Amino acid sequence: MTGLRHVKPAGEAVFKDRYTTKMSELLIPWEKGITADFGIAGAPFSKSSISHSGASFAPAAIRLALTSYTTFSGDTGVDFTDAIIDFGDINMNPTDVVGNQQRLYEGLSDIYETEAAANWIVLGGDHSISHSSIKAFSKEDVSVGVIQFDAHHDLRNVEDGGPTNGTPFRRLIEDGTLKGENLVQIGIRDFTNAKAYDDYAKEHGVVVYTMQDLVRESILAILERELKLLGDRVDVIYLSVDMDVLDQAFAPGCPAIGPGGMDSSALLAGVHLAAQHEKVKAMDIVEIDPTIDIRNMTSRVAANVMLQFMLGKELGD
Repeated sequence: MTGLRHVKPAGEAVFKDRYTTKMSELLIPWEKGITADFGIAGAPFSKSSISHSGASFAPAAIRLALTSYTTFSGDTGVDFTDAIIDFGDINMNPTDVVGNQQRLYEGLSDIYETEAAANWIVLGGDHSISHSSIKAFSKEDVSVGVIQFDAHHDLRNVEDGGPTNGTPFRRLIEDGTLKGENLVQIGIRDFTNAKAYDDYAKEHGVVVYTMQDLVRESILAILERELKLLGDRVDVIYLSVDMDVLDQAFAPGCPAIGPGGMDSSALLAGVHLAAQHEKVKAMDIVEIDPTIDIRNMTSRVAANVMLQFMLGKELGD
């Protein structure tokens, strides 16, 4: 006998439909000189979270969730075939919170400076990674606008706890990276923020839409208006998607779950629409703890957010 029958290498003995390609199959590691429409990077950091969080495991969980989706959008007829460059994850020190945020800034700066991708997706991590990512994404002569999907303002003061996952947008405003008027917050929820931070948002011109606003007006109408206004003021737009903007029924794997949030269809539609704007060039997805998730539900929504971003860019272009 010359070989073993019916045996494949470990991990490869799985069903494969010859006509079906999964999104995960499009991921390729970055090599100098290659370019693509989309590049992703992982920011596996959660030590700065003010609540218990295993969000450092989320980049791997979201990548795994891509195996649940095919490359074909039946609604639009778009079939993705081009490679997605995966830059891997930024290496984190297990004990150095502030140092890790600097490492994220430096690592993402290097990634963005390759200009290997036309559009960027950063997989967090807790929301503190947005400060490092947006700061790295911005340039001295390029103004940045941010659309933040979130239940929380994330405008906490730094004095009480340092640079936590509750402080990224205050830090961006105070270090001059982002003007308050160029920050649009969508999905802010009742009884999740202090009055002082609502006052801070008003004082700095932050545009805030609560969940009650989304009851009165559709998310698509709000985004159409704010994208037009932002697009007239800034050079590039960055989307920051905190998954706890979703109702706890749709995102059980978020550390800060709560009722009264957005449903997944609204979030997916919002990201899809926003991505079609020519100035939207990057997005992060944050605040998933796979260790408390149920059947990877929250990571699957996050992976779909990523796909709707890609689909929106494809249709917008």
